[in-house]
Amino acid sequence: MERKVLQTYLYDFYGELLTEHQRNVYEDFVLNDFSLSEIAEEAGISRQGVHDLVKRCDRILEGYEEKLHLLERFLKMKQQITRIRTLAQGRQDRADADGAVMAEIAAISEEVLREL
Repeated sequence: MERKVLQTYLYDFYGELLTEHQRNVYEDFVLNDFSLSEIAEEAGISRQGVHDLVKRCDRILEGYEEKLHLLERFLKMKQQITRIRTLAQGRQDRADADGAVMAEIAAISEEVLREL
């Protein structure tokens, strides 16, 4: 998985556990794609301080994931539901009674995927 995508997922799951200052800096770097210099100027700290804070936040968020595995479970569930949807859509084309059941399964899996 691409690093920025992983950082975004980790922040989505565990970002509220960071301090407000950490959240602000991390959001600017990861979500808003600001440069270290831009963040440093806005936060009133050095560029190196921003770099260190982002790295510290990465370690903190990765530590939460190592302990709680919420992101891992989410990605696994998403993959499984996608597979269900794919299988249901393949069966939906049948004209027999299974078609209605498969259509319902496809609709439910689609709804769950949107909510994830």
